[in-house]
Amino acid sequence: MTTTTLAVLVPLLPFLGSVAGLLLGRTAPGFVRPLAVLPTLAATVLAVLVAVRQGGGKAIDAATQLTPTGSVPIDLALYIDGFAALVAVLVGVVATCVQIYSTGYLREDPRYPSYAALVSLFTSAMLLVVYSGDLMVLLVGWEIMGICSYFLVGHYWETPEARAASLKAFLVTKLGDVPFLIGLFALATDAGTFQITGVLGAVAGGGLDHPTLIALLLLAGVAGKSAQFPLHTWLPDAMAGPTPVSALIHAATMVAAGIYFTARLLPVFAESAAAMTVLAVMAAITMVGSALAALAQDDIKRVLAYSTIGQLGYMAGALAVGDRGAAVFHLLSHAAFKALLFLAAGTVIHAAGTNSLTAMSRMSGLAKRVPDAYWTMTVALLALAAIPPFAGFFSKEAVLVAAEHTALGDRTVAPAGAGWTVLVAGLLTALLTAAYALRLWLRTFRGRGAEAPDHGRQPIAMTSVLWVLAIPSLGFGLTVTYLDDWFDGNALTPTVTTAVLGTGLAAAGAVITYAVWRTLAARTPVSAAAAQAPAPHVAHPDADAGLVEAEALHLPHPAEDPADPGRALLGPLHGPAADGFHLDAVYRTVFVRPVLAAASLVRFLDREVIDTYVRAAGTSAKGLGWLVRRAQTGNVQTYLSALFAGSVVLAIVAVALANAVAGA
Repeated sequence: MTTTTLAVLVPLLPFLGSVAGLLLGRTAPGFVRPLAVLPTLAATVLAVLVAVRQGGGKAIDAATQLTPTGSVPIDLALYIDGFAALVAVLVGVVATCVQIYSTGYLREDPRYPSYAALVSLFTSAMLLVVYSGDLMVLLVGWEIMGICSYFLVGHYWETPEARAASLKAFLVTKLGDVPFLIGLFALATDAGTFQITGVLGAVAGGGLDHPTLIALLLLAGVAGKSAQFPLHTWLPDAMAGPTPVSALIHAATMVAAGIYFTARLLPVFAESAAAMTVLAVMAAITMVGSALAALAQDDIKRVLAYSTIGQLGYMAGALAVGDRGAAVFHLLSHAAFKALLFLAAGTVIHAAGTNSLTAMSRMSGLAKRVPDAYWTMTVALLALAAIPPFAGFFSKEAVLVAAEHTALGDRTVAPAGAGWTVLVAGLLTALLTAAYALRLWLRTFRGRGAEAPDHGRQPIAMTSVLWVLAIPSLGFGLTVTYLDDWFDGNALTPTVTTAVLGTGLAAAGAVITYAVWRTLAARTPVSAAAAQAPAPHVAHPDADAGLVEAEALHLPHPAEDPADPGRALLGPLHGPAADGFHLDAVYRTVFVRPVLAAASLVRFLDREVIDTYVRAAGTSAKGLGWLVRRAQTGNVQTYLSALFAGSVVLAIVAVALANAVAGA
């Protein structure tokens, strides 16, 4: 079988599994789990074979025209270079782990068949984005992911949080997709083709007439999809969906698509120094702001969500300094440990038996009760904090090294100012990342909140996946010296300067956080949560449906927890950081309220003005009909009298007119 055929099957198999799962979900429920896992697993195996055959060498390029569309044709094209081959393997591995994990996590969920089918469709759409060689075909996968995220984030539609989160995710990403679509059309107009190879060829030949405009339009879509400032606000709220969905979105689909797209078309962005500077500033604000917000969150999933935003900021920063190898390397590394973090958090939630215990201030005794989650999450947090030799250290160092080279003028793809911006923000974020990672670990596994009832050991389908993902979280970075051919031949090894600075700042952040935590713990022997009320005994829901509200626990507000080192570290910044620096309030003031006011005006005009004329026309016709109906008495004498009277009136009028004419 040719490599091209194998590549076509990679996105096709999960799509067929999704269709079959939807068709057989009710009639043959026994086939739902195999149809969820096996097609995705088979696609992963084929993606590995494609990667082995591609081998980091010459790109696989094949295309066939779909249909004549005018001056700019649309082709069903494949373009698989080293980046695409590795990212496809990543998507397949994470999606397979999520599907296997979900068989245990959503074991009793009545909507599991539709959930599994949507996850398969989500996976297929991302694989289409990865392998596509045509921008319009890529856009199809891009938009399908948006629809899938809407339904999956809103899986627990009974809760208002899930409904609001799914709608917010859809609208915010669409806000970026509109200029993104315009940018694609502008790019194809300048390049004369939608094919990525043709676009890159046009860039190399200086064929772009409006590079800055095109790059900025495309960046809007990237910011929405990959949750970059200022369109990042949907991602923390998307935690209302099932935790495995969060793992899939944060690690292998949706948010990774924007970074991958930018890496694929980086020469287009590099044509504009202004666009690269904007990308660098956007990445810097995203990194630092999300790290501060993560340090203030009490919900474990929101901490991880803001963490994802920050790590995506690192990837965007690498792209802003012109090193797509470092960006994709960190994308791969981050996918492993972030999927592990979310699935381990899901195991903690599953063990607690209630979604209300995603609040770290209410956790206690979890290290012994969920040892698999404890040990694997420890590995993932060390990787997140970029502690050597864990995977995050090598990939984050690759970003910092790229920024250093640009700042010092060793690389001229981007302005030196962009390099300094990314380097300084990246180092500051390294300190903050280690701080909130250790805070999460301490408060989750060493906390003294109200302990939830023990629901026993977790399903093997969940715990086994954690250990599978722990392997790349620990060892993927050690393969850095063997990956040069896959990443444009650029070395990704750390340098002494950035390694010392980055690791030193991370260690400082961890030490300070631990010291503050010990001090606060000594002052607070028993947590306020445990003192006020033990956790209630609730039925095991087998999913974080959020059916037990936090208020039912009668526990203090997380912001009042006296043992939280985040409050002490952030000081007056804690309140704004916990609320995402009030960006949602700004959006409500600037966008939501004017739109609602305009909608109210339109409704008023429709009801009170337009409807008034419509009602008047209807009333007039109705009144005329009433008069005509009253005249229809059925009496012949009445009709003759009316006819005679009318004739007399007409005769008088005719005589009057004749006299008037004669007089004139």
